[in-house]
Amino acid sequence: MHDDRSLVEARLKRVLEERIRPAVYPESVPLDVAVWHAPDEPVPVAEGLAGTPEPIEVGARWGAPWGTSWFRVTGTVPQEWAGKTVEALLDLGFDENMPGFQCEGLVYRPDGTPVKGLNPRNQWVRIGAPVAGGEEVRLYVEAASNPVVMDYHPFVPTQLGDKETAGSEPQYTLTRMDLAVLDENVWHLVLDLEVVGELMAELPVDSARRWDLLRAVDKALDAVDLQDVNGTAEQARSQLTAVLSTPAVPSAHRISAIGHAHIDSAWLWPLRETVRKVARTTSNMTALLEDEPDFIFAMSQAQQWAWVKEHRPEVWARVKKAVADGRFVPAGGMWVESDTNMPGSEAMARQFVHGKRFFLDEFGIENEEAWLPDTFGFAAGLPQIIKAAGSKWLLTQKISWSQTNKFPHHTFRWEGIDGTRIFTHFPPVDTYNCSMQGREIAHAARNFKDKGVARHSLAPTGWGDGGGGTTREMVAKAARLRDLEGSATVAWETPKEFFEKAEAENPEPPVWVGELYLELHRATLTSQAKTKQGNRRSEHLLREAELWAATAAVRAGFPYPYEDLDRIWKTVLLHQFHDILPGSSIAWVHREARKTYEGLAAELNGIIDAGQRALAGEGTRELVFNSAPHTREGVLAGGAQPPVVLGETALASRVGGGHVLENGLLRVEIDARGLVVSAYDIQADRETIAPGRAANLLQLHPDFPNMWDAWDVDEFYRNTVMDLTEAEEVVADGNTVRIVRSFGASRVTQLLSLAPGERRLLIDTEVDWHETEKFLKLAFPLDVHAERYASETQFGHFHRPTHTNTSWEAAKFEACNHRFVHLEEPGWGVAVVNDSTYGHDVTRTVRTDGDAGTTTTVRVSLLRAPRFPDPETDQGVHRFRHALVPGAAIGDAVREGWRINLPERRVTGGQEVAPLVAVDRDAVVVTAVKLADDGSGDVVVRFHEAHGGRARATLTVGFPFDSVEVTDLLERPLADAGEVTREGDQLALRLRPFELVTLRFGRS
Repeated sequence: MHDDRSLVEARLKRVLEERIRPAVYPESVPLDVAVWHAPDEPVPVAEGLAGTPEPIEVGARWGAPWGTSWFRVTGTVPQEWAGKTVEALLDLGFDENMPGFQCEGLVYRPDGTPVKGLNPRNQWVRIGAPVAGGEEVRLYVEAASNPVVMDYHPFVPTQLGDKETAGSEPQYTLTRMDLAVLDENVWHLVLDLEVVGELMAELPVDSARRWDLLRAVDKALDAVDLQDVNGTAEQARSQLTAVLSTPAVPSAHRISAIGHAHIDSAWLWPLRETVRKVARTTSNMTALLEDEPDFIFAMSQAQQWAWVKEHRPEVWARVKKAVADGRFVPAGGMWVESDTNMPGSEAMARQFVHGKRFFLDEFGIENEEAWLPDTFGFAAGLPQIIKAAGSKWLLTQKISWSQTNKFPHHTFRWEGIDGTRIFTHFPPVDTYNCSMQGREIAHAARNFKDKGVARHSLAPTGWGDGGGGTTREMVAKAARLRDLEGSATVAWETPKEFFEKAEAENPEPPVWVGELYLELHRATLTSQAKTKQGNRRSEHLLREAELWAATAAVRAGFPYPYEDLDRIWKTVLLHQFHDILPGSSIAWVHREARKTYEGLAAELNGIIDAGQRALAGEGTRELVFNSAPHTREGVLAGGAQPPVVLGETALASRVGGGHVLENGLLRVEIDARGLVVSAYDIQADRETIAPGRAANLLQLHPDFPNMWDAWDVDEFYRNTVMDLTEAEEVVADGNTVRIVRSFGASRVTQLLSLAPGERRLLIDTEVDWHETEKFLKLAFPLDVHAERYASETQFGHFHRPTHTNTSWEAAKFEACNHRFVHLEEPGWGVAVVNDSTYGHDVTRTVRTDGDAGTTTTVRVSLLRAPRFPDPETDQGVHRFRHALVPGAAIGDAVREGWRINLPERRVTGGQEVAPLVAVDRDAVVVTAVKLADDGSGDVVVRFHEAHGGRARATLTVGFPFDSVEVTDLLERPLADAGEVTREGDQLALRLRPFELVTLRFGRS
């Protein structure tokens, strides 16, 4: 038999696109259209409906960037259409390749009832099925003219990312506003041919099944009269019935599909637009659930649910009903799908606290899965947090984006720094926007790495990023793929149903230990420095506000600001979304974030000040309040005492130029270039700086990645570097050395100081940054031979190798730390601590003094200047604080990291303050002291082992209490926690490495 495969496949493509698909709507009449343009920001629905519209014709341009236009569409269903299915086709100027990334709309009835959303893959509104004929149609469309920020040629700098710079040029052309007859036979024929054709293309050429499908397609196309597609569609479908009815083989891969609309809470659109995106998507999904009895939809991010509840109560009512029916499923149990590398310990915990509590309060639903399909890597501290929140599963897809190494598993147990293991699934479909295309389903089955021991995988199905969700076409294709020979099987299931099946069939999967590092998007640890600073400072201000408000409530009857702290936490958590905190959103998002953080800081400082003044009382004594979890300069952690006078620091001239700082513990030499050429540990009799090298060295690299400007730094950036060694000033200023440098269009001012009695060199850096596509690093070459180093993560630290023996290590050329990086030889180490930076790199260098061995260089990432999506990224003045801590053990790194982020506060008053709780071992770090969220007045204390070893400690409680119990993060008792050993006001603690514990005290 002759091979006519290519001929038939080409025939299918042309006939489907040029004849059959256009026949889905065989008859249409135009609607009358008028439009009212809201003058500025979006208006309430009632105001939009009441606007006075002006006529507009199809073909007219409309919509300034970020504008809102209310279209009124009216018409009458022709009498001759009686008995037919009629829909309104409303094309606002869509590009079907950009769902979620351009204009969108939400359709309303005249009474303000929402109907459904409009987007490039969902342009229809059902009028009747069937219609009687003669019905009057009157609909309103709230249309958002969101500009296309990332076009077909992506990553081109644009001013469209901020309303203040986007201009007023209309963005879209009104394309079609019609009433049309839907021929459901033709619609189904399209889907039959798509499923068969797509499956056929994925099968081996020599497989019998592929040729069966080919012959069926050929016969179906023969049955179509191209001049009467509508009259012959049913006959054509009958030619495909047999091949679409052949069941899958018993060993077929099994896909659990879940309706999904990954909605970025901000990205190429501002937060306010996401509120509307969520409303459009949830309107569509509740409507689809009503039409499709097998369909199930899941939505994560409690913040987005809260937006629907607050801003679209009419949509919320439909959502609540669908949740009650078990088909609209809350997922993930987090406030937002946050970044997980940079959020601090408490913030990461509170993501789950506030997310899970929202779903519990609103629906009585306990999430058991963490749902993070698009997050840029996962910190090694996360498994313990997931478990402590009462969850046990994790889903993500993003690791499939790694550029260098392919992850070896799709289902596995992920082990964190404390030994906690979480059952984890990476969908082999390799997308969180599955559209039920044959290539996606076939890829999932072929790609699945757990064959032989497992057969299930999950496919999040629906248009995402900018929302939209699942379409009726996807649901129809899934129905055809439910049990089809040659394909994986597809069934709609909830996340819980999937995980239960996956865990049952593979109870002992492989184990992956440590961080889930994404070999991509590494620059998100540095881009948009002020957003990152706002986050770090907000996290620590919240710690202080809770600590001092709780202490004042217990000690002085201070009114604890429950509602304010709840609101502020949720705002901070929102801004940890994985495109806000990482710095990968448009300018508008980061401009608003800076303003938000400023407001939060003022509010939190007010709470802190009020609490401290209530505690200090009347008087004239100066009191030092210590918010850090370690005693500092004689002041107990969580307490307040008069300041202690320490020794002195000497500043002298250096032979050969420069200055010398010395305080009896360290002697630091700063040369005439303003570089640290020696940091001598006097007690250990040891030099810190690598021989022949200099620290405090600013280095400037070109930074133009191949793609994803704000997200990526590619390794070749290291090929070119400029050391900034020229100084305009290196002068003594009291006990501080001031250094000024200029380069390009930028200027740096640094203050180097050595406080009395402290083993740390403080480096305050101010950068007036006006570079483009450059990367600024601060280097510390250290005379330490280290095969690994520690960087802080949530509730502990994580070790990474300093070598690049394998491609896995080499790929980690930029990594994340929280407050410190620490490296050591046995008995002596060095820490570099910071107050607001995250990105860093650590490398090994052969010594230059002729001696054997290697030295280690730590480089802090300060600033970048990508031009997309924000063309003015990081332009302006930035201030950073770092400290070099010679002779530091890991405990010193922990302590100094807290210290630099929680400077002491001084208040005038009359009485010292004893801490609510005190721990007698530095290894046990208290991360939170607060009142219970339920308003009971109970005191909640959270702590963890921070040094990476076993710890025995005594917790002394400084207030009367009747009861104490171990709880989860939501402050609920843990049934299997056992009794707490108590003697009077003391509790005996025994912790394993990095163990996290939450205690709840019932006050007497």
